[in-house]
Amino acid sequence: MEAEGGGVTVAVAMVACTAMTVFYVAILYSPTLILRLPPPASFKSFMIRRFVCAGISTVVSLVVCALILPIKSWEVSYLFSAYGIRLHHTWQAVALPLFLTSLMYSGSFVLKFFSLWSSWAEHGDHGIDLSFDGLRSVLLKLVNSTAPLTEELVFRACMIPLLLCGGFKPYTVILLSPVFFSLAHLNHLLEFYMQQDTSLLKACMVVGFQLGYTVIFGSYASFLFVRTGHLAAPLVSHMFCNFMGLPTFFSRKTGLASVGFVAGVVGFIYLLFPLTSPDLYNDRTNDCKCWHRYCDWS
Repeated sequence: MEAEGGGVTVAVAMVACTAMTVFYVAILYSPTLILRLPPPASFKSFMIRRFVCAGISTVVSLVVCALILPIKSWEVSYLFSAYGIRLHHTWQAVALPLFLTSLMYSGSFVLKFFSLWSSWAEHGDHGIDLSFDGLRSVLLKLVNSTAPLTEELVFRACMIPLLLCGGFKPYTVILLSPVFFSLAHLNHLLEFYMQQDTSLLKACMVVGFQLGYTVIFGSYASFLFVRTGHLAAPLVSHMFCNFMGLPTFFSRKTGLASVGFVAGVVGFIYLLFPLTSPDLYNDRTNDCKCWHRYCDWS
């Protein structure tokens, strides 16, 4: 195991993470404010423009991170491993965190089953919308659920290795990294206030709740990344949460939703460390670089 620091100072790590956060948000508005391009004519063009901007920001962050980290080899597999991008143990990094995350949605699954059962009992149908609009809605949700790719690359794959090599302890990184992640969502306050034509107080309450949620999820995603050393773990969890939305913990339709939610939380807490054991995701857990800290948990 290497020394606590890895050739990156605390100041450099913090400045780099702050710059990545600002750049990730600022570039989203550059086409209109800097390039003076007209506003997008449709939602589709709006999303394409944002995806391109986020992609540019991600590439820049990956390059900057590679230049700062004490990487001794520029071999592709070695470089990608610093970002947690690797092929081995992929099925574990996908299946186990996905199952673990789904436990928090046990209430949602119970409510969905109850709704389908009630629809079948009352109308004799399956309650699933197979129309064009229904399938289009599901497809849009699937597309939106892929958006976390750039966020995970920047806020987990780039920032966490920098903070770890800067000498921060794993638990400190797990709590600190989500702060940058939540700050990157502050722009939603202005967007919500301007577009929804609502009061500033209501906008602050809505966005404040969203920021709180991003901090909680960001801590969990950071935990998965540090604990497994595999980017696929937080990525699939992020995509799943975006697709599902907020977990259901209460429903007027049935009290079983609350029972399912509580049971899922208990299962989540019980399995959190066993299902994220570094030994499940790595061939070796006794030879970590400074950007990997799962050795500390072996």
